[in-house]
Order: sequence, then structure tokens, then C-alpha cells
Amino acid sequence: MTYYGATELARSFRTVRRNTILTAEDIPEDKYSFRPTPESRSVAEILAHLALAGEAYYDLYAVQKITTFVGVDFMARAKERAEREKQLTAKADVLAVLRKNADAWGTFLDSVSEDYLSFIVSFPEPLEPRTKSRFELILGVKEHEMHHRAQLMVIERLLGIVPHLTRERQARMNPASR
Repeated sequence: MTYYGATELARSFRTVRRNTILTAEDIPEDKYSFRPTPESRSVAEILAHLALAGEAYYDLYAVQKITTFVGVDFMARAKERAEREKQLTAKADVLAVLRKNADAWGTFLDSVSEDYLSFIVSFPEPLEPRTKSRFELILGVKEHEMHHRAQLMVIERLLGIVPHLTRERQARMNPASR
């Protein structure tokens, strides 16, 4: 018996993506070019990265149903995605891609079996570990998004925006202010 499978992956991914979209909506479009430091990604670049990484993950796991990373040209894939990310700068466009990918990824996750999730995917040497289950890899998709959303929440604070999760918590803690 497993306690965390496809249903839980789909639900938790949808929650994470919902929060990413709400964060993206909270940040005004004129702040999408903001960078905390010159070498940091801008708000738009972080969101484009998340949106297009979602497409890449969907392609690998839902379309190709990858069984090995041996022979995959990660550099070419990353370069192609980076070029596409540069084109995705408008707030409405970023939000549209984030929503589209959320629907596709969530629907896919709802459909996978335990056998699919437990399948061991191999990596080329010298990478360690040399294998991971698809479950670990797919869970990493959510973790990746949470990492970047945390960056966006810090950026919100730098811009003087109280993140929606903080506002929601404050409302729960102080019902009289509703």
C-alpha cells in the first residue's frame, strides 16, 4: 500500500501551480522586468522558465514516456527552451502557458499507474545516482516549481507586495478583519 501516489501527485501539483499562478497574477506587469540583482532572473524570466519547464517535463514523461536519459541531449533541449523563454515576456502570455501546462500535467498525473511511477529510469555516467524512479523524477517537478515560487515570493516582498499565502494566513488568524 502506498500513501502517496498518482492522485496525491496530481492534487499537490495543482496546488503548487495554483499558487504560482496567483503569485504571477499578484505581481503587476510593469514589475515583470524586476531583478533583485543584475545576475538574477527577472520575474518574467522565472515564470517563463516554470511555464516552459512544465512543457518539457510533460513531453518527457507523458508523451515520450522516457525509460532512460542515456543519449538525451540535455544541452540542446536546454538551449531550445532558453530561446523560447526569451520570447515569453508578457504577463498574459506567461499566465496562459502556466494554465495550459497545469491542466495537461494534472490530467496526465491523474492517469498514471503505480507501475508507471515505480519504473526505474537510468541516467548516463558519471551522474549519481545512476537510476531514479519516475515517482522521484515527477515529484522533482513540483519541488522545482516550489523552489522558484519561493524566489518569487521574496521578490514580491521586495516590491512591497504581501504574498497571497501570507494574506490568506493572516485572514485565518484574524477573522475579525474579514
